[in-house]
Amino acid sequence: MKKILIKFSLLPVTAMLLLSSCSKKIDEAFLNPNATTRVPIETLLPGIIGNMVGSSSAQGSAYGTANDGLYVGRYIQFWATNTTLNQYDRMGGATGASDILGSVWAMHYYGMGQNLGRMIDWGIEEEKWDYVGVGYAIRAWSWLNLTNMYGEAILKQAFDPSLLVFNYETQEEIYDEVRRLSHIAIEYLNKTGGGVSQANLALGDQYFYNGDVNKWKKFVYSVLARSFHLTNKGVNYKADSVLYYCNLAINSNTDNAYAKFANSGITGTSNFYGPFRSNVGTLRQTKFIADLMSGVNTMFLGVSDPRAAYIIRENTNGTYKGVRPTKGTDGLATADQPQNFWGGSFTSTAAPGNDNACRYIFQNGSPFPIITAAEIAFTKAEALWISGNKPGALTAYIDGINLSFDMLTGTPEYHSKVPAALQITPAMKAAYLANPTVVPAAANLTLSHIMLQKFIAMYGYGIIQTWVDMRRYHYTDLDPVTGMQVYADFAAPSGSDLFTNNNGKLVYRARPRYNSEYLYNVVALTAVGAIALDYHTKEQWFSQP
Repeated sequence: MKKILIKFSLLPVTAMLLLSSCSKKIDEAFLNPNATTRVPIETLLPGIIGNMVGSSSAQGSAYGTANDGLYVGRYIQFWATNTTLNQYDRMGGATGASDILGSVWAMHYYGMGQNLGRMIDWGIEEEKWDYVGVGYAIRAWSWLNLTNMYGEAILKQAFDPSLLVFNYETQEEIYDEVRRLSHIAIEYLNKTGGGVSQANLALGDQYFYNGDVNKWKKFVYSVLARSFHLTNKGVNYKADSVLYYCNLAINSNTDNAYAKFANSGITGTSNFYGPFRSNVGTLRQTKFIADLMSGVNTMFLGVSDPRAAYIIRENTNGTYKGVRPTKGTDGLATADQPQNFWGGSFTSTAAPGNDNACRYIFQNGSPFPIITAAEIAFTKAEALWISGNKPGALTAYIDGINLSFDMLTGTPEYHSKVPAALQITPAMKAAYLANPTVVPAAANLTLSHIMLQKFIAMYGYGIIQTWVDMRRYHYTDLDPVTGMQVYADFAAPSGSDLFTNNNGKLVYRARPRYNSEYLYNVVALTAVGAIALDYHTKEQWFSQP
């Protein structure tokens, strides 16, 4: 974080006397930028929601999860660059005077920051309890994403304008804060009377839940479910808490949390991954996701996934192939090289002038999922599996696959852009679910089944949460049933393909944003070890026993 200080020079006394008579007019015309200017809270919420994906402002751009997702998506092999030896394909962290991987930090402390606090405070004064509840819900979500990206962060002293430097707190303390704020959010979202109004909340909430507080409650319960899903904590892992909140959370695609876009031709009103904003031109699907979808992966050997045409791209041979991180074309023949995410050739990095050939979340106006019912179903399946309830886990697992299919076919922006011959039919979905390789008997269900299907269902949008999942299993942990990796066939970079600063270790966190913390908060950074070149490889609390 940083606070802007404005310095004034001293004027001669005579000049001060001349100016005093018009000081009132000057004060009215030029408000102090450090003073609190009261605005309707309905005008604050759209910008706050915009930060959940990727906002723009005069002080910087692209604050939000999607910008950092460009790089985290390489760690988890959603995608890789179409060139060789990219630093982030190699699981490297940000280096030098770079703000790469600092967008979630800026989103939380600056983009939402004081605006979110003021919306809550003014909402309480105006008895607009629904806005207050939404504010606490977003703050809880933001804290969880922040700590899952960076680990230790500024908690107790956050948003204190009297400070220039700030201390860091532990991830465990931040998780506790997520839960505290979530429960406060539910309290306010349950309140009626005063200025509570669905129509009024919809003024600020037009591009999310359109003023539906019941959906916001399910959003909060989904955040709580995420916060309790600490599978590495042994006896301290509370599967019952995960299941309790999953049952209250988003369980239907009609309740999915989407950030939506006006797509008005202005940068901040369109999808961050669409061609208008031109952010994914160098990214290509990986071999890992292509193999999962085309029946090459060990767990789903021989099974073609009908969802492939929706979320990844075919090549001119009509097949689905991808590249390994750091390998460029990876030796694929030209006809086997996948299209880019906008439907252009593998070698093309320029954004097209329209999104006619784009699909899924790579269109200018397509909704961007924040939390979905499919994610919650797979979270529930994993918790049930770990607790020994395999029949229940299988039911939740099947539900997750169904919800994933239905989200793709039931969202017009996703379904309509897929060529008619490749669109999913009920018969195609039924055949996929009837295949015992995909849906085994309950006794044969494994963690690999659950986590790989969750990976597919969250492809493209669930970037930070998928990174949480993969770090919980340390990328290559073994499934206790199969003896293979939970993420079967996932090949992390190694040897010379792993970034030099990693010292042979995989990535577990991002460093805090450079242009705030590393310019003035060095003492606090030193205390948590963030000055070390391999700080990004330091394992996080949530993934430790």
